[in-house]
Amino acid sequence: MFKKMSLGRRYFLYASLSVLTGASAVSAGKNRNYMYSQALDDSSKEFKVLGKNSLKDRAAAKGLIYGAAAVKDYLVSNTNLKTSFVRECNMLVPDYQLKWDSIRPHPKKFDFTKSDWLAQFARRHGMFFRGHTLVWHQALPVWFKEVVNRKNAESLLLEHITTVTKHYGGKIHSWDVVNEAIEIDDGRTDGLRKTPWLEFLGADYIELAFRTAAACDPKAMLVYNDYGLEYDGYQDGAKRTAVLKLLERLKSRGTPIHALGMQSHLMGHIPGFNAKKLRSFLADVASLGLKILITELDVVDQELTSDPIARDRIIAGLYEDYLNIVLDERAVIAVLTWGLSDKYTWVSSFYPRSDKSPVRPLPLDSNMKYKLAWNAMARAFDHAPKR
Repeated sequence: MFKKMSLGRRYFLYASLSVLTGASAVSAGKNRNYMYSQALDDSSKEFKVLGKNSLKDRAAAKGLIYGAAAVKDYLVSNTNLKTSFVRECNMLVPDYQLKWDSIRPHPKKFDFTKSDWLAQFARRHGMFFRGHTLVWHQALPVWFKEVVNRKNAESLLLEHITTVTKHYGGKIHSWDVVNEAIEIDDGRTDGLRKTPWLEFLGADYIELAFRTAAACDPKAMLVYNDYGLEYDGYQDGAKRTAVLKLLERLKSRGTPIHALGMQSHLMGHIPGFNAKKLRSFLADVASLGLKILITELDVVDQELTSDPIARDRIIAGLYEDYLNIVLDERAVIAVLTWGLSDKYTWVSSFYPRSDKSPVRPLPLDSNMKYKLAWNAMARAFDHAPKR
């Protein structure tokens, strides 16, 4: 999952887009959220769906996988969530219970208790199981900063990847091998983010991670995962270019990489996508022989209207518009939301609303009831071309 980003910074980056919607004429302040909502809300759209098939069945009918992130404690404590998850999802990815700080409490100790429970839950209910994530600059254990240095970083990284991938060898659909390795603002010509792994091991740490994972779990799909690739502003455009160059470089060196993961944390207040540029990027990725997964889809509604009906319409519209674009690319094989229900979402903590009303970023509400976002996803799956 991507790091917390200031909405103010992202709003600035896309200010030019507001000119196209007339929002630039609105003065800053209390009226801004309302005007964005008016511009984005198409009240004539009804989001009607045919039949009662689940999201997983609608996706499967087109050769797609639908799933979501989950946490053991929530599935155990909330029967309605468990029932809904089994009904709607054909893939489960641990939200945080396979990250370093969750499974490696000590340099010499691994604890797979919670991630094993999730793997067993997925297997028991006939779901694919994903691994997230083997290499990231965040969610590192408290001991990392004091223990890891240039001398031992490679051995610790190799030990971690080897231990984790072998533990789940043959049971994983796909691994997010490296997560969020690109950061344009860090100023490197290759676009790489300045992380401890880059500092200790150099740029080849990415290739090293993929080769190690492939050797230990040869049946798994190996994925590079990142955020900020969807919109039309300079930042996302530059990041798409940097990610594509990274993928090209890895492929040119014979690195065993099989797919790109696009997190797709959509920002509710940003008015739309440049379909031509987005389709071109997806086609460029596919031309490298790579599959594409939408890995962490949701809609951040912090800047949207307080009216929940209007807000749900805007969110549903973004889901449908975005998925209609990306699902036209047949290299896209999976759509995963970062959670299933508004009751359990990272958006509540990272992007709480100033009016204190509950956030509404996901297909089901806090009571596990269908929302317009569910309808929008169902419609997008129904309209998608078959794989």
